[in-house]
Amino acid sequence: MDALEDDYRNVLLADHEGPCISLYQPTHRTFPDRQQDPIRFRNLLKELQESLSRQHGGKENETILRPFHELAEDGEFWNHTLDGLAVFATPDLFRVYHLQRPVQERAIVAGSFHTKPLMRIIQSADRYHVLGLNRQQATLFEGNRYALDPVQPLDDFPDDAEAAMGPRDDDPERTKRAHGRDGAGHTTRHGTNVRQDAVRKDTKQFFRAVDEAVRDNYSRPLGLPLLLAALPEHHHMFREISRNPSLMPDAIDVDPASVPLDDLRARAWEIVLPSYLERLRDLVERYGASKADGRGSADLSDIGRAAAASRIATLLIDADRVVPGRFDPESGAVEFARLEDPDVDDMLDDLGEHTVRNGGEVVIVPSQNMPTDTGIAAIYRF
Repeated sequence: MDALEDDYRNVLLADHEGPCISLYQPTHRTFPDRQQDPIRFRNLLKELQESLSRQHGGKENETILRPFHELAEDGEFWNHTLDGLAVFATPDLFRVYHLQRPVQERAIVAGSFHTKPLMRIIQSADRYHVLGLNRQQATLFEGNRYALDPVQPLDDFPDDAEAAMGPRDDDPERTKRAHGRDGAGHTTRHGTNVRQDAVRKDTKQFFRAVDEAVRDNYSRPLGLPLLLAALPEHHHMFREISRNPSLMPDAIDVDPASVPLDDLRARAWEIVLPSYLERLRDLVERYGASKADGRGSADLSDIGRAAAASRIATLLIDADRVVPGRFDPESGAVEFARLEDPDVDDMLDDLGEHTVRNGGEVVIVPSQNMPTDTGIAAIYRF
């Protein structure tokens, strides 16, 4: 499965030679609901075939749609879906992403990818990581208030001790008794002590490798809060070696393998919730201060011009609000319209996507926490 976090900016927002295909559909985690998912996928695939035929005739259609047909017949794939699915393709590219939130069905053929539904997922403020850890294994999870799922690790993620340190032959020095002469200045160490020292050394080495992989490949790029889930005896050692600033002070005192995943999610969200609410309060306060000194606005026309000029540092978007219209990324002009028009999209999403392209931060905020009634609030760079 492809990594959405890595691809969103660098692949999906990049320019491609068309046709560019974007397919979205809600999926189901459990039987029997998931039985309908491949059927709905095939229906969307028919829509894509018709759109391609209308726009591009028969040229390259078979080639670009072949991986879609293969995916439709992959029973193992459809037995392991989450809450949503996003698939993207060009003549030279094919990407598939499982999503932790449902999405509206769409099958679009255009000159670029339709990525707006992903922005509402990737930029949501309620996301976090959980690191499940014991002496032998590590599993990284990504979650939100509704779901928690294992992250497909990168090739260099040490998900077990052997991956971090390599296979080890039995070392007789680890288990034999070590005797010294009794008396002043001499210590007698027995096999148990030697073995415990070796285990502790190996555990620290494994924990250090896990900490570096999580910090460099996940926490630094994404900036999500990180919760440790481990037995109490492992907490101190991991915190002693960890150099990850995203690691939260509170932790889950349980081996993740011993509890259902939804139980782990509930425990994690209980810990994350206060910091999530604090972050929302901080964003609202920052917006208020910026607006007071002329570096913030909730007016769509002002925000459109600022977005075109790459002036937006942080953009807050109401999670439940849609404002139909058009945004011109060159001039910054905004035009209100009816969503029933097939050429009209959500201006909030358009502004958010443009802000992301220009290196700004977009945060999707629940309606009850929005500081404005326009569905949007911008903090400007200058």
